[in-house]
Amino acid sequence: MRTDSIERPGTLRQIPRGIWMLGFVSMFMDVSSEIIHSLLPMFLVTSLGASAMVVGLIEGVAEAATPIVKMFSGALSDYLGNRKWLAVIGYGMGALSKPLFALAPTAGLVLTARVVDRIGKGIRGAPRDALVADITPAHLRGAAYGLRQSLETVGAFLGPLLAVVLMLLWADNFRRVFWIAVVPALIAVALLAFGIREPARQPGAKRVNPVTLENLKKLSRAYWWVVGVGAVFTLARFSEAFLVLRAMQGGVPIALVPLVMVAMNIVYAVSAYPFGKLADSTSHTRLLSGGLIVLIASDIVLAHGNSWPVVIIGMALWGCIWG
Repeated sequence: MRTDSIERPGTLRQIPRGIWMLGFVSMFMDVSSEIIHSLLPMFLVTSLGASAMVVGLIEGVAEAATPIVKMFSGALSDYLGNRKWLAVIGYGMGALSKPLFALAPTAGLVLTARVVDRIGKGIRGAPRDALVADITPAHLRGAAYGLRQSLETVGAFLGPLLAVVLMLLWADNFRRVFWIAVVPALIAVALLAFGIREPARQPGAKRVNPVTLENLKKLSRAYWWVVGVGAVFTLARFSEAFLVLRAMQGGVPIALVPLVMVAMNIVYAVSAYPFGKLADSTSHTRLLSGGLIVLIASDIVLAHGNSWPVVIIGMALWGCIWG
């Protein structure tokens, strides 16, 4: 009689302590970020007098910074052979940006804070994920990535919920709530800096820059086709900031608007696995086409919904797309 399955400890118990720490780092930073992101569009419009166009400009410039920086941060992480401290810099930039939201007298400083925050996100993403692979045995890497992502998702739920509680408690005082968001961001940086030990680099390891024209030429036509389709989807995607403004316009009280982000994240979390499983047995082209149809339906519902229940339906459809 085999006893391997009985004697072997559970998967969660086998996952290295460092992965748990990275998960909590992601969770605390997401709590901080989501507190601000779930309120920032309303703060810009109601407190700073910004237009929807200005909100879109801020979000567009800020979000564009992340993928550009991410490409180079991953290559730099490989070249330097140092994951942790590059990630600390990224998380540190995110934490330093948080007080700027609370202090911002104009939309210009909000733009600066958003760009700094998103650059920080671009810097930390690749080295953090590489660090997960470095400190996890090969047979546990899937579980390790899943655990880190799950804890990050917990932060995405808790952030808007905490924003609702604080807005109700402090009578819609945006700036005071933004100051509270600084606390979990600093906790995230401290956990990463002092709670995780990076594996030692092998002596004599050769430094390699993977971002070269020669390597790009090796990528297949199918790869570039997928990149092109992804770019089209991204052009059709609008920022969550407009979901927040649409909810407020639909009659949801200001203090309760962050709940729409909670609802969207719930739909995203619930739909991610079944759609991922469906991708294993269905034509990817057909699935992408179906996603585009749902995106169009979501946009139509959000554009023409005149009451908040209809707006919620549009947001649920929007959450399904990105699941």
